Amino acid sequence: MYTTATAFLEALAEQDISHVFVNLGSDHPGLVEAIAEARAQGRALPAIITCPNEMVALTIAHGHTQISGKPQAVIVHVECGTQALGGAVHNAAKARIPVLILAGSSPYTQEGELLGSRNEFIQWIQDVHDQRGLVRGYMRYDNEIRTGANVKQLVHRAMQFAKSDPKGPVYLMAPREVLEAPCEPVTIDMERWQPLAPIALGDKDAKFLAEKLAAARRPLIVTSYLGRNPDAVDALQTLCAQLGIGVMESVPSYVNLPHDSPFYLGNFWNDPQRSDDLAEADLVLVIDSDVPWIPSKNSPRPECQVYHVDVDPLKEQMPLWYIEAHRSFRADAELAIRAISEAARELDLSSQEVAEKKAHYAARSEARRARLAAAETRGSGLSIARLMAALRPHIDAQSIVMNEGITNYQPVFDHLAPVRPGAMFASGGGSLGWNGGAAIGAKMARPDATVVAISGDGCYMFTTPSTVHWIARRYGAPFLQVVLNNDGWNAPRHSALAVHPDGHASKAGDLDLSFSPAPDYGAIAAAAGGAATFVVDRHSDLADVFTRAFAVLKNEGRAVVVEARLD
Repeated sequence: MYTTATAFLEALAEQDISHVFVNLGSDHPGLVEAIAEARAQGRALPAIITCPNEMVALTIAHGHTQISGKPQAVIVHVECGTQALGGAVHNAAKARIPVLILAGSSPYTQEGELLGSRNEFIQWIQDVHDQRGLVRGYMRYDNEIRTGANVKQLVHRAMQFAKSDPKGPVYLMAPREVLEAPCEPVTIDMERWQPLAPIALGDKDAKFLAEKLAAARRPLIVTSYLGRNPDAVDALQTLCAQLGIGVMESVPSYVNLPHDSPFYLGNFWNDPQRSDDLAEADLVLVIDSDVPWIPSKNSPRPECQVYHVDVDPLKEQMPLWYIEAHRSFRADAELAIRAISEAARELDLSSQEVAEKKAHYAARSEARRARLAAAETRGSGLSIARLMAALRPHIDAQSIVMNEGITNYQPVFDHLAPVRPGAMFASGGGSLGWNGGAAIGAKMARPDATVVAISGDGCYMFTTPSTVHWIARRYGAPFLQVVLNNDGWNAPRHSALAVHPDGHASKAGDLDLSFSPAPDYGAIAAAAGGAATFVVDRHSDLADVFTRAFAVLKNEGRAVVVEARLD
């Protein structure tokens, strides 16, 4: 029988969704039957991936989309499953990750009037006033499927929102009776359901910005997620070489410029001191960044000209946000940069001035790399610099790193020093626990890749490692997990001492943030997913341990956990 559930699955295939990450419940008999029927009839289906934890399901979809560029789908159980998506919803929304979420809802009949009517006690308990409202503030679009007659149109409309800038998650819900109901097949012309084209920067605005950048003595570009489009990175390199522009990353979630570029000046996060390059700039062009700097700590000088290009320059979902740009422009990063570069070709540039700018930034970039190299041999303890220097030789052109180092975000980026777009990612959001599921998503999107996830010990616990490593083994998606064990949560410690540097907390021996006695992090993964485990400290031969760890990952196809006990 052709049902609403059948039509929904067909709509996913029409959207070229390759994976559906599911946590099924009592609201999904229609979907379970439709999936089984499709398999029995030999009809094409997306891969159905069982996920014992809903947040992990959405996190895998998040990671997959970051690598593949293609949206995926997640199916969860009523309002309970919707709430269990939790922080992963925040991350997908803030990182502008297109993903389709379908939740069931409690049946709306209770006396057997329709197929799918209530027959379990939880279906009264799970009936809430506004299920969609639980996530509406994070969604690009939400709706309820009420009939199979237009379920495909609802799915395709939702995905138009999800895939049009600013991209993001979408949410549909459907009660059992609707999913069970028979309906007539509908033929869809997908050419009529395409997302909106990226927004271009107008010629006049491109010329304006090209002239401003060319006239500046110390022009600087600040970005965070321009690298989500690798072609934008190529365009940025061309523009920097053309006009002599330095680049800094603020809270990067992608590789926005190769770290060996003479124009790459580093990255900053919650740095308590002002960046010398940002302080020196007389013009800053912010492209694709939600937090280009923290005004109370690190911002351009008052006389600096600030311009802003973004697909969402008003940051419409952020109640408090402004950088007081002199002008802002709504445009796609790649198209904007290429337009500025094209306009710059028409300018009468001074080759001497451009050469001076390029030499200045090349010297600054080289000095930064020398400082980082010196840090990797300094001291005898196990520092992040030393650990990442030992890991770096194993990161090749087929490697993908998912970085959720939290207080160690910056040194992980700095010392792994990625040189190609798509080599390293962060979540782009603020809810911890992304890296484990994201690593699985990356491996599913790129089965030939060597995937490495890096997290703090507290963040590792947030990933729900038992679920993550079970899924990794079940679906053949092994990765190497590096756990940075610094005995608990460092981020709240930093926050407390930043606000109360001389308060009682600064003198207290226990801030209720320690994980001592520490769990056996590797044993959790071993029990759930058969992972191999290693522990390193200041006395370990790091080169030997990483060589053995990667050999297990690549030759045995098993996940690996390396716990690094930092000093």
